[in-house]
Amino acid sequence: MSMNTQGRPTGTGSVTSVNSSGSSLLPNEPLLFEIGDTHHSGVDLPDVEISSSRLGGFERKLPLDLAGLTEPEAMRHYVRLSRLNHSIDSGMYPLGSCTMKHNPRLNEKMARLPGFSDIHPLQPTSTVQGALKLMNELSHWLMTLTNTAAVALTPKAGAHGELLGMMTIKAAQEAAGQANRTVVLVPESAHGTNPATAAFLGYTVKPIPARDDGTVDVAAVKAALSPDVAAIMLTNPNTCGLFEPQVIEIAEAVHAAGAFFYCDGANFNAIMGVVRPGDLGIDAMHINLHKTFSTPHGGGGPGAGPVVLSAALAPFAPVPFVRKGEDGLSLVEHSEGESLGRITAFQGQMGMYVRALTYMLSHGGDGLAQAAKDAVLNANYIKARLQHAFSVPFPDYPCMHEALFNDDFLSGSGVTTLDFAKALIDEGFHPMTMYFPLVVHGAMLIEPTESEPKQTLDHFCDVMLELAKDATGGNKDRFLSAPLNAPRRRLDETRAARSPILKWERPEPLPQAAE
Repeated sequence: MSMNTQGRPTGTGSVTSVNSSGSSLLPNEPLLFEIGDTHHSGVDLPDVEISSSRLGGFERKLPLDLAGLTEPEAMRHYVRLSRLNHSIDSGMYPLGSCTMKHNPRLNEKMARLPGFSDIHPLQPTSTVQGALKLMNELSHWLMTLTNTAAVALTPKAGAHGELLGMMTIKAAQEAAGQANRTVVLVPESAHGTNPATAAFLGYTVKPIPARDDGTVDVAAVKAALSPDVAAIMLTNPNTCGLFEPQVIEIAEAVHAAGAFFYCDGANFNAIMGVVRPGDLGIDAMHINLHKTFSTPHGGGGPGAGPVVLSAALAPFAPVPFVRKGEDGLSLVEHSEGESLGRITAFQGQMGMYVRALTYMLSHGGDGLAQAAKDAVLNANYIKARLQHAFSVPFPDYPCMHEALFNDDFLSGSGVTTLDFAKALIDEGFHPMTMYFPLVVHGAMLIEPTESEPKQTLDHFCDVMLELAKDATGGNKDRFLSAPLNAPRRRLDETRAARSPILKWERPEPLPQAAE
């Protein structure tokens, strides 16, 4: 029998849209409760008779009211939902201050090796020497890249690491009889978690205003220093996408006043392998493995935010940590000396350690530096292409890892930063970070990372320029109603935040028509 080589004729007339937006690949997916019903079950289970209950009066009084779905129905529901998510695997993710870089599949392969993925945190250390060696090697890389004396791997996220860094500062000052230091300086260009962390630990937060060029003035820091100041929490490069030119002078002034320098390392991707934060005078800095070292950003976890510490803070590092002895590597799990003790259960996120070290080893020190330089190049390319149509708040410096624009170019158009971002969704791009940093009105913060090729950057810039042309040319309607091609139209975000609907309720049955 011969193969039929004649294909079926195709054309635009043969396509049928399945929803009003014309986007048949993005259906409006119903809830599970709306797919199934409570009268059927996807599995057959025997009835169970329970003569006595161990629930102590907490037995369910009403039916579960859960929809019964077959496995295909449940699987298709979640697969369809996953297709509604934007991800770095499906397109550029230009969120500023987020470093949404590619997650290499080699990392995933290594993390799934049985010797790493199948171990248990309570195993004898003699059976996990490979895992301990990996943790020890990762610690070496982090300390080398930052020129610091110690590292704590266990924090589960950047904010958690931030908390630990400030806890070591608090412990060091209490040990030195300086518990009177209750003020923390936080520049306006710092990450929002910085003042929250300081306040959580009982500190009074004193803001340091940004200069007109978006950087911190050492004179303003010196004026704010006093015997009550415990530390400064400075983000470098800062959230305006700028490297702080007076960072060394700021560190010297802070140390001269008896305080410590905490650096927010969320933007370390811009300087890894190029600048060692320890050389700048920092005492503590958290590092987001999910940003700088390519481990996945994942729905709140699992994350990892190791903290590097100077020699002055190293004695206060928490347990556990790896120690090398005559009998091999061991895990120090009980506090020694002035250690803070534990800040998390067990040893942290092993899978993230494997992915991060794989990224480091596959690049090498020179490769990491090249990645940082490429990230900075990509951001400056976007800035150069857009700066004539958009408004740049700080034109005096080249940017680092992210390009920042404000909404001055939209003045009088009737279009806001939010409207502009919603229209970007219709063009197939995830929006940039909006209204952050707060020091810039109507901010649009774009971070392409080193992952994006020039073709993708050009496509993104072409779309941005076309939208800017429409917004300033009087075509505001496409912005005010956007997005049009998403499964959901624009929400009333204020109402959604104030009056969220968190519980599904069965709709009232429709009245029966009279016969």
